[in-house]
Amino acid sequence: MLEHTDQQLFIFLNSQNSPFFDKVMLFFSMKLVWVPLYMAVVIWIACRHRKKFFNIVLFIIVAIVLSDQLSVLIKYSVGRLRPCHEPALAGLVHQVNGICGGKYGFVSSHASNSFNVAILSLMFIRKRWFTVSILLWAAAVSYSRIYLGVHYPGDVLAGSILGLLTGWSVYGLYMVFEKRKEWMSSSASGGMQQHPD
Repeated sequence: MLEHTDQQLFIFLNSQNSPFFDKVMLFFSMKLVWVPLYMAVVIWIACRHRKKFFNIVLFIIVAIVLSDQLSVLIKYSVGRLRPCHEPALAGLVHQVNGICGGKYGFVSSHASNSFNVAILSLMFIRKRWFTVSILLWAAAVSYSRIYLGVHYPGDVLAGSILGLLTGWSVYGLYMVFEKRKEWMSSSASGGMQQHPD
């Protein structure tokens, strides 16, 4: 029942297309396009958190690898065909430039990765306009996967949730790490004061 609803919603959303939006959605879906934006985000975080920047970058790398690899693991564990590979939808899927991707699509790695980066970056850059902008960016990237015919809405929704949970969890681990580091630092300085040379 859910899978049928997901397919019907996909067909409706995917059919809403035009030559102009073909180019727009292809743009959002290209990973190379993400590089300048994410580099700017990293530079901004570096400016705001200079002393903690190295540790922050390490946790961001962990989050990205975790989000990406978990999404791939789920893809091959579930084994749900992408819409563009589904024989039952042959001739019904709007594709751009013949792009389809690998065989399986649940969950969307694009959605997982973009929302993972979004939640992590907005936790370090606490500006309302940035929060709105980066979440809209992640949503646009995710929707582009439906538009291009490579993912069902359910793939994208599950990928988004995976990315949010991964980013939130890694940020939580980062905060635990920082608090432990501060505690150890204060304990060491306290010990030195009690036992001067």
